[in-house]
Amino acid sequence: MQRVLIIGATSAIAEAVARIYAKRGARLFLWGRSSSKLQAMADDLGVRGAVAVGHASLDVNEIQEHASMLDRAWNELGGIDVLLIAHGTLPDQHQCEIAVDIALREFATNATSTIALLTLAAQRMEQAGKGSIAVISSVAGDRGRANNYLYGSAKAAVTTFLSGLRQRLSHHGVNVLTIKPGFVDTPMTRDFKKGALWAKPSAVASGIVNALDKRLSSVYLPWFWQGIMIIIRSIPESIFKRLRL
Repeated sequence: MQRVLIIGATSAIAEAVARIYAKRGARLFLWGRSSSKLQAMADDLGVRGAVAVGHASLDVNEIQEHASMLDRAWNELGGIDVLLIAHGTLPDQHQCEIAVDIALREFATNATSTIALLTLAAQRMEQAGKGSIAVISSVAGDRGRANNYLYGSAKAAVTTFLSGLRQRLSHHGVNVLTIKPGFVDTPMTRDFKKGALWAKPSAVASGIVNALDKRLSSVYLPWFWQGIMIIIRSIPESIFKRLRL
C-alpha cells in the first residue's frame, strides 16, 4: 500500500493523480488552500478506493509553517512513499513587468515555496532511504519567452534545483522526477484558445504516475513536447529574439 502526499492537491492535474492512487488503494494526505475543496476531494477519493485520506489547508507561501505541516503528513501516513508537489499560479506577465511586488510574489509561489518544501522533505526521505519525489515544473522553464518569462524563470529555477537534488538523493535510494507538461486544459488556462497541442489533466496524470512507477528522472507530457522544446532551445538567440512564440 502506497503512502502519498500531494501538495497543491486541488489543482486539476493533482486531483487526477490522486484518483489513480485512490483506485490502487493508497493512503493519501492532501495539502491545499481550500479546506472545503479538500474535504470534497477526500470524500470522493474514499469512494474511489483510498484506504485513508487526510488533508490540511495552508498557503504554500507561509514557509514558516512547512515543517509542522510536513510532520503532520508524515505522522498521519506513517511515512511517505510518494511526494507530489503540484501547486502553482499562471502570472499575468504584463503585471509582473510593471510591479515588483507582484513579480516577486509570483516567483515565490512558483519557485521559492517549492524549493523550501523540497529542502525539508528531502531531509526526511534521505533519512528513510527510499521513496519518490515528483514536482510539476513546465516546458516554459526550458527557454524564456517574452509572454511568460516570469513564470518560465520560476520553473527554470525549480528544474535546476531538482537536477541537483536528484543527483544528491540518488545515492540514498530516493528518486526525483521532474515533470514538464506543455499546454494543459485546466481552470488555470480557461481563457486560452485550445488546439491540437492541448492535453487533458487525466492524460497528464497517467503520464506522471507511469513515470513514478518507472522511477524516471524527467518526463515531458505529452511526450511530443520533448521534441518541440529541443527545436525551440536550438534556435539561435539572434533569431529567437525576433520571433513571437
